[in-house]
Formats: sequence, structure tokens, C-alpha cells
Amino acid sequence: MPDPSFQRVLRNLATSWPQGELEQRLTEGKPLRVKLGVDPTAPRVTLGWAVVLRKLAEFQALGHTAVLIVGDFTAQVGDPSGKREIRKRLAESEVRGYVDSVMAGLSKVLLPEPLEIRYNSEWLAPMRTQELLELAAGITVARLLEREDFALRYQTGKPISLMELFYPLLQGMDSVAVEADIELGGTDQLWNLLVGRDLQQRAGQRPQCVVTVPLLVGTDGTQKMSQSLGNYIGVDEAPDEMFGKLMSIPDTAMPDYFRLATALSSEEVETVLSELAAGSLHPGSAKRRLGREVVGVYWGGEAAEAAERAFDRVFRDKRVPEEVRQLALPEGERVHLPTLLRDAGLVASGSEAVRLLAQGAVKLDGERVTDPEIEAKALRGKTLQVGKRRFVRLV
Repeated sequence: MPDPSFQRVLRNLATSWPQGELEQRLTEGKPLRVKLGVDPTAPRVTLGWAVVLRKLAEFQALGHTAVLIVGDFTAQVGDPSGKREIRKRLAESEVRGYVDSVMAGLSKVLLPEPLEIRYNSEWLAPMRTQELLELAAGITVARLLEREDFALRYQTGKPISLMELFYPLLQGMDSVAVEADIELGGTDQLWNLLVGRDLQQRAGQRPQCVVTVPLLVGTDGTQKMSQSLGNYIGVDEAPDEMFGKLMSIPDTAMPDYFRLATALSSEEVETVLSELAAGSLHPGSAKRRLGREVVGVYWGGEAAEAAERAFDRVFRDKRVPEEVRQLALPEGERVHLPTLLRDAGLVASGSEAVRLLAQGAVKLDGERVTDPEIEAKALRGKTLQVGKRRFVRLV
């Protein structure tokens, strides 16, 4: 068994394949190349994404090299994992925009060293047709249809594009290109990661050890955390916003959040959960501690305590926060609210702003606003609010 110092790396794993190999590699006494591939298909790094990123950081803390693959090429193909229909393709310009926006979030989780950041367009973009055909020759359509998502779509007559069938092969080529010893991913990535082992073996490399971590449920408590579903918490969100979102999750989601999103030890987590089950700890008190612990991971303990006080001021005392950021209105007689909300940092994107306006989640001095165009004079000196926790005073 590995030295006790390795135990943090080994906890909260869903899969380690082949069985026992991870422990063996950790005791071989040499730095390992631990790969994680991330496709920049959305603007933020979420707590869900951070589960596997924090696992990668744990390997870094032991002196192993984190090899972060930014899938600027594969993001344009689109990962079909868990999808029940062909996903919308992203343009190269969209992907580049997302790359720029997620790098700051990644730096909040990963250690600066030892870290190697690679973009898979480096080896995938120059591939010739002959190389692509040779890559495809090593896997059968029958094998691809073993995937649950592909099998379901095939059985129900939903289309599967040839491009989607190539995705796991392209992701597997990343492992060959960087000579990965270990690859990390969520449970939905297991099939893709195993393809990487096959391609490494064909290339004469020692096949990587495959390690997966559980997926974190979103703030709705039912579906996987996703920016497209709006049930996410970003690691770069302001402490007040992060704390407020954590206070909104269903009680049933708390065990997973304590295990996967905090820095508490396994013993501390189990103590909290056993007290909850016994009724000696009130769910509201547990959720407050969860909020403080998670905010503390990304912003520190003082910010976490301040976020809790701000939450009480808004939700318990029904008051506007003490400190509301001021924002200068753009020039012109009329203001496009989705653009203003995005530029003010109150939403992640213009499309999210449009959705929240339509849902009535945007208020001006407490009154709902749904019109995307509004006169500038009607905004001056007023407080713009998004949801229950995001405020800005317009000057």
C-alpha cells in the first residue's frame, strides 16, 4: 500500500483501472505525468469541474507533473459523452474566447508548479488524412456502439455523426502525444479514457492508469452541474454569490458537496453527515458550514465569514448589501441591458442575461425588468439586481 501521505489522492475516486495499478505507480518512486483534458466549451470553471481539477492538484502536491490538455481542437468537434443528440458545433473563435475566460478559473485551483499546459491543436490540427485513417483502423464501429450514449441513440433512431465517433480517438491521441502515466476524468469520461490506453499500447507506450471521480450535481440537486442548464457555481464567482448559491442547494445534495467540494478530511465529513443523520445537527447549520468551507477554499476564511454576514443582511434582514459596487453607465440615450449585465460581471454571457430577463430575474430598485432596451435616464442612480444576490448601483 502507498505511504499514508498518498491517502488524500486515493479518496473520493469512482474508478481506478486497472485495479491496484494506481497504488503501484505511486510507490515506484518517480514523478508521474498526470493528464487531464478540458474542452473550453463554456466561459467559467465550475465547482463541478473543480472536483477533478482539485484531484489533479493533489497529485501536484506530491511532486507529480500535472499535464493539462486544453482541448482547443476537440472542443470544436464536441464531446458526445452523455449526449442524447448531436451537439451544436462551436466555431474556432468561440472556443478561443472560452479559453481566455477559463484560464483564470483554472489558476484558482491548480498549483503553479509542476504544471505543463498543452493545446491539443498542436498535434491534432496538422494530422494528415492517412494518419486519421490509420487512427480509425484500430477501432471497430461495434466497439464504439458499446458506449451507452451511442447505443441508446442508435436504438432509438437518433442520428450519430461520424465526427462524434472520432471524438474518443482524438482525445486518446492526447494521451499518446504527452505520454501520460495517469489520466483523470469524470465518470462520464471512462470510455474515452480507456480508448487512450488502447492507443498508447498501439504506439508502444506503457498504457496509462485511468482514474475517474464522481460528477457533482448542480444547484437543482438533480442534474449534473452545467453552465448550459444554469445550475452551476463558478469558482471565480464573488464570495457572496457563491455562498448564496450554496445555501440554495437541496439538503439531499449536501453529502456530495461536503465530500467533493470542500477541503475537509474524510473523518470531518463523516462526522458532519452522521450528526445530520442523527438529528443533532440542523440542516440549516450544516449548510452554513458548507458555504463557509467552500467559499474558504477559493477566497479564504475571512471572505467566507463576510459572505455569511452579507447573506443574512439580504435574506434574513431583507436589506440591500452594505457595500454595493458602483458602475458607470455607458454613453448614449438607451442602454442594451444584456450587454450591460455581461460587462458588469453580473452574468457570464449575453445569452444568460437574455434568459434571466425573460424569467423576470432582473430587477431595478426592486421592480422586475424584462425589456432588453431601456432609457439611460431611467437607470441613473438606481440599483440593478440579478437574482437574489447580485447588485450594482448605476451612476
